[in-house]
Amino acid sequence: MKLSLFRERVAAIQNEPELRSYFMDVAGRLVGARAWGLDLLDSNSQVIESELYGLADTFRDRYQALGQDADSVSQWMIQHHIPVHNLSIQTPQAWQQSRLYQQLFKGYGIEHGMVGPLVANGRLIGGVYFMRGTHFSPFCDADLIRLSSLCLHLSVRLATLRIPASVANSFFRTLTRRELEIAEFVAQGLNNREISMSLGISRDGVKQALKRMFRKLGVSARAEMIAKLKS
Repeated sequence: MKLSLFRERVAAIQNEPELRSYFMDVAGRLVGARAWGLDLLDSNSQVIESELYGLADTFRDRYQALGQDADSVSQWMIQHHIPVHNLSIQTPQAWQQSRLYQQLFKGYGIEHGMVGPLVANGRLIGGVYFMRGTHFSPFCDADLIRLSSLCLHLSVRLATLRIPASVANSFFRTLTRRELEIAEFVAQGLNNREISMSLGISRDGVKQALKRMFRKLGVSARAEMIAKLKS
């Protein structure tokens, strides 16, 4: 499945349950994985909602019994808010000797794992993960690039879907859906070129949209706009 189709579909989804359901339906085709999942986190990075496809529920139960400290890959993602796979931070030998591999992955025929962050309004709100078995190739840098794009669009859509319920400031109700997406991209630190590439519009289109947004919100800079978004 092409990422462009995924982005278009995600942008059109109108509620969070539908967004999560859609991700779980198509995620395996986007990355090429045997199993995948999505976790939502609270402010202490504890899982409050979790979905898993491709493995028995006992896998999740045993993962929880091991504890987050056994999962250095996810811990790295939580600390740095960047996509990472098992061989990004460990040698193949160290990975195969790890508690996570020996006490969990190996028993379920899983050889490799990759995880990416979901970020909204500057805060980690969840993560998505993928696993490959013995007959799959290891995750590589190209997979991380694909995962980064996937996480970015999921994060932005989650953030924009949550804004009406979480932001009391009525100014933001004057922004269009596309303007809310641009605001969240700005909040995640993307420049005009990166935003234009992510949305498939020109840099001038992004620039003009930001000018309109500034006028609507009564601000003159990105930092002021983001401060209002986070208020």
